[in-house]
Amino acid sequence: MSAGRGHDVVIVYVGLGSNLDDPVSQVRAGVTALGQLPHTRFEACSSFYASAPVGTQAQPDFINAACRLQTALEPDVLMRGLMEIEQAHGRVRRGEKGGPRTLDLDLLLFGAQVIHSEALTVPHPRLHERAFVLYPLSELDPGLEIPGQGRASDLLAMCADQIVRKLEIRP
Repeated sequence: MSAGRGHDVVIVYVGLGSNLDDPVSQVRAGVTALGQLPHTRFEACSSFYASAPVGTQAQPDFINAACRLQTALEPDVLMRGLMEIEQAHGRVRRGEKGGPRTLDLDLLLFGAQVIHSEALTVPHPRLHERAFVLYPLSELDPGLEIPGQGRASDLLAMCADQIVRKLEIRP
């Protein structure tokens, strides 16, 4: 990966999820697409996890994973790239949050940065409350610190009531 445009390279974590149109294939396609982002190098992907939906319950279970990347892209440029990947895989954003989707890509962490803008909040809101995000992050980096929240592995204890199942399939 070239540093690209003179920006520093940052380690970022992206969450992936799907519960429509063959979710395992959707998440695998998302992993592949992340590896094709410009000025970005794919490092690792967690195992796949199955979890019940949060919020809107009348929908299929989700398949989730997380990936670690190195990027020289600015946070807003990376986020636009993630949204373009979602759209290419049939994601339609309506007003409803938490509904079913073909592919959901969330910018979970951008280095140790804390970002609050109109377009982007990093760390991702509620990341620290969601076992389906914390399990894959802890698998990728057991000592990972969530800015302002603590270690991902420690935060899992507060999500003990959430059922998340590690799957025997790989990306």
